[in-house]
Amino acid sequence: MSQENASTANQNVWTIGRLINWTKQYLTENGSESARLDTEVLLSEVLGCERIMLYTRFEEDPGDAIRSRFRELVKQRAAGCPVAYLVGHKEFFSLKFNVTRDTLIPRPDTEEAIQVILDLVKNGQFVPQRILDIGTGSGILAITLAKELPEAQFVATDLSGKALEVARSNSQLHDVSNRIEFRQGDLLEPVRDEQYDLIVSNPPYVSDAEFEQCSRDVKEYEPHSALVSGPTGMEIYQRLVPTVADSLMPNGWLVLETSPMLAESLCMLLSQNDFENVQIQPDFAGNPRIVYGQR
Repeated sequence: MSQENASTANQNVWTIGRLINWTKQYLTENGSESARLDTEVLLSEVLGCERIMLYTRFEEDPGDAIRSRFRELVKQRAAGCPVAYLVGHKEFFSLKFNVTRDTLIPRPDTEEAIQVILDLVKNGQFVPQRILDIGTGSGILAITLAKELPEAQFVATDLSGKALEVARSNSQLHDVSNRIEFRQGDLLEPVRDEQYDLIVSNPPYVSDAEFEQCSRDVKEYEPHSALVSGPTGMEIYQRLVPTVADSLMPNGWLVLETSPMLAESLCMLLSQNDFENVQIQPDFAGNPRIVYGQR
């Protein structure tokens, strides 16, 4: 084969590098705001390698079977399905968590709730022995805290039995299942007459109007009940905060994730219900995200 023919043949091979470049453009045209990342995560998943390893394999021909599996995932992503649901997992606080369409996809903003709690412990403001995670979803808050606070015991609740199944599997994955008890029920119902040193929650706080403005990968794929609170976004907080003090030990802390648009209203709600040291912690983008206070 002449050099010219060999060069033409090489140009026709769908190498890993060529797949990445073409797919990035295709996903961009189909509305992905993170097309390059989406492409690399999906391709590394079908190749069974770490994403960083793709950069050493640009000239490799992955073969028809890999290309076929990759093509199917890309079609689903272009149709709006989030990458985390396609690959079945998402990283949070440097830990890998299984996710399904019965659970929200972990967001980096929620990591700030973990950091607030760890800072409270580090600063000697409390020693957590019993921690309650309300609306645990895939279990990211309880499980991450269990890894970071090995002396603490946990209860994690959720209204969804299917979400709790995912959370249990993640607790086993990270070897903390012996310190987390999972219970099904609404807000504080599963823990009546119990008290905790810390209660943490990332409850639904999206308003009906906000939900209509969400991207299609959120609106069409993530669980509505885990996102939307009601007309104002404050409905779950208004049910939880007035009764939560009875479930906290004296000087215990309540840590809540919220929307930047609701943070001031949530602070006021905590203060009106006799919480002290009420503070707001911004997320990585500088938006008010975590509201917390002490009983």
